[in-house]
Amino acid sequence: MSATILERRTVAGEPLRLGNELRDLMQHAHLARQLVHRDLTIRYKRSVLGFLWTMLHPLLLMLIFLVVFSNVFRFQTPHYETYFLSEYIGWIFFAQTVTHVMAAVAWNGPLMKRIRVPPSIFTISATISGLINLLLSLAMLFVIMLIAGAPLRPTLLFLPVSLVVLAMFTFGIALALAAVSVFFADVREMIQAALPAVMYLTPIIYPISIIPERWRPFFKLNPVAYVLEIVRDPIYYGILPTPLTMTIAVMVSIASVVFGWMIFSRLAPRFHAHV
Repeated sequence: MSATILERRTVAGEPLRLGNELRDLMQHAHLARQLVHRDLTIRYKRSVLGFLWTMLHPLLLMLIFLVVFSNVFRFQTPHYETYFLSEYIGWIFFAQTVTHVMAAVAWNGPLMKRIRVPPSIFTISATISGLINLLLSLAMLFVIMLIAGAPLRPTLLFLPVSLVVLAMFTFGIALALAAVSVFFADVREMIQAALPAVMYLTPIIYPISIIPERWRPFFKLNPVAYVLEIVRDPIYYGILPTPLTMTIAVMVSIASVVFGWMIFSRLAPRFHAHV
């Protein structure tokens, strides 16, 4: 790609063109691999337990929630460890990827000023590294299920489809928030404060059956619930997502990518002046 085209793409006010961005990403595939490797290396560097820390936190939370929900709310959920972790590890992927991407654009500001890189490469690399951690977490979850006696059903073969939809949804949200956070640093703090609230408003820890009937329609407006539900269904319930749930999850994921790209493509040409 000529220098003239590169300069034209960075003119303030002119959105990125998707075709040009995709070609740039293919040409910088080696950089994406290095960024993914760096993310994974830094996360586990100087850690004795390494990857096990990925599951230690949710396991401790699981024990707390198991005690609280079993004794305070007085409901029983068979194999609660599987019920909780089957959605929580998906939530961790979403939350960590979104927060990491917002910080990554700011951290890599000097790199963006020194060399020409596709602005979306940091969002893509963070999403890929997050997916790798998610796959490792799923492997650990399957081990826990075997130990706990929870069944591993054939519906697990549907998980790749669920993970693609989850990755699309996460990528789109991350694109939009990464772009906005470059211009408004407070967005990062606001999102980090809002994420716990979103988690508790999503039926991750508890079944939606404990929510009073009159409040359930409000909980069903939460798009995150549908995206995570299609991950839980094949793992915990051993069923495929219903056509309605799957349709909603796919639609919100596609809308997330489209909406995220619209915001990112308009703001990215002005990154150099703010990072």
